[in-house]
Amino acid sequence: MELSDLIREEAILPSLKAHSKKQVLQDLSERAAALTGLEARDIFETVIAREKLGSTGIGHGIAIPHGKLAGVQRIQGVFARLAKPIDFESLDDQPVDLVFLLIAPEGSGADHLKALSKIARLLRDPRTVDELRASRDAGSLHHLMTRQAPPHAA
Repeated sequence: MELSDLIREEAILPSLKAHSKKQVLQDLSERAAALTGLEARDIFETVIAREKLGSTGIGHGIAIPHGKLAGVQRIQGVFARLAKPIDFESLDDQPVDLVFLLIAPEGSGADHLKALSKIARLLRDPRTVDELRASRDAGSLHHLMTRQAPPHAA
């Protein structure tokens, strides 16, 4: 599974203006709904339910909200670079400016975990994160996320 299998360019929001965690999750849910044909409310409620178990803010300004839903045909993501960092109740208490929403079919099991791992690995690379923060358009962000990882980042 490659990141190019998980995210399309039209699933990238290069400068999302949001003032709260809830608003970010609503906006990402709406984009995911437009791409999947699912109801935005169903996606949002699933992601919020997961957030109640513990924040998906993993630290260093990054969050990976996720959830499994009936009706999802394949694992896919929506990415946002926030115009202004927001509080996401992250593990390190730092505000978040990079958010990768991942939705998966209910029965995806190990594939869902592999996808989360792939995203986390990408967002653990400081150089890639710096480049994502410096990019201003969906095409550049998509290219950075889907290029082959350099050997040192593996």
